[in-house]
Amino acid sequence: MSTDSINDHPSNGEVQQLTLVEAITDGLSTEMNRDESIIVLGEDVGVNGGVFRATDGLYEEFGGDRVVDTPLAESGIVGSAIGLALSGLKPIPEMQFMGFMYPAFDQLVSHAARIRSRSQGQYSCQMVVRAPYGGGIRAPEHHSESKEAFFVHEPGLKVVAPSTPADAKGLLTASIRDPDPVIFLEPKLIYRAFRQDVPTGAYKVPLGSASVRRTGSDVSVYTWGAMTQPALIAADHLSDEKGIETEVIDLRTLSPLDVETIVESFKKTGRAAIVHEAPKTAGLGAEISTIIQEEALVYQEAPIQRITGFDAPMPLHALEGYYLPQAVRIQEGILDAVEF
Repeated sequence: MSTDSINDHPSNGEVQQLTLVEAITDGLSTEMNRDESIIVLGEDVGVNGGVFRATDGLYEEFGGDRVVDTPLAESGIVGSAIGLALSGLKPIPEMQFMGFMYPAFDQLVSHAARIRSRSQGQYSCQMVVRAPYGGGIRAPEHHSESKEAFFVHEPGLKVVAPSTPADAKGLLTASIRDPDPVIFLEPKLIYRAFRQDVPTGAYKVPLGSASVRRTGSDVSVYTWGAMTQPALIAADHLSDEKGIETEVIDLRTLSPLDVETIVESFKKTGRAAIVHEAPKTAGLGAEISTIIQEEALVYQEAPIQRITGFDAPMPLHALEGYYLPQAVRIQEGILDAVEF
């Protein structure tokens, strides 16, 4: 049976039904009201409210000095944010799509990620880079990338990928308050897919803490972002049809990983499948597999399965559904682990 993730979050008892993108907006507004040093910047984030309307209403609420429309220049947006962070502000730059982050890659890995070590701890770069990521909305080239492994590989960057509205707000709050740069990946496929009770006011979901979305004893499934829902659907179907009880772990934070939860679940089940929409080769699934091998090899009963996107660019509309791990393909991968 699926767990109710709202139980992860402290609350004053008041909640509101929000979609994931509405929870992002609410989290931004809540933190900006709390801390006047927070500013939002990016392409069309002001008057238009962002390409997905994630910043809708913030320009009217906080004005053009704190919600800043920028030129179309990702390197300039992130570079400016780094300078603002070093000046004592807390910038939240928005990349319209994850696939547009590549021009800013040098700024992120050569500067933002290294400022703490370069200054021997005298300075930090407190900023959150928000980026819609992933496929499923039938967008053109560079609009559907899922390249979280690029940033997970870089020491000094934290990487977050929520899968529910309540987590989105709580993780965003924790990211904004974190002293180090955070890459905050928003699964646009589920921006408006469902609503959930989200606590009003400020609360944090701690970074580096995974959530057990579904308990089980036969196999562990590790996933994040938009892939969490099809993983849960697959798990429920296998329980109903075959009596296979799947434990579904939503990692939530990709760097740092919650190694303890990953390992403890595997010790219980002895079998694992990892689901992500990024290409398989050198994806985050490989790192999770290695952690399991290093920490829990003696518990292993079957080869670890990776159910992922393919080692090819995200295809255009007709094949996009085939590329993404759907519930049926996830079921097949879980069965391969269980029936070995």
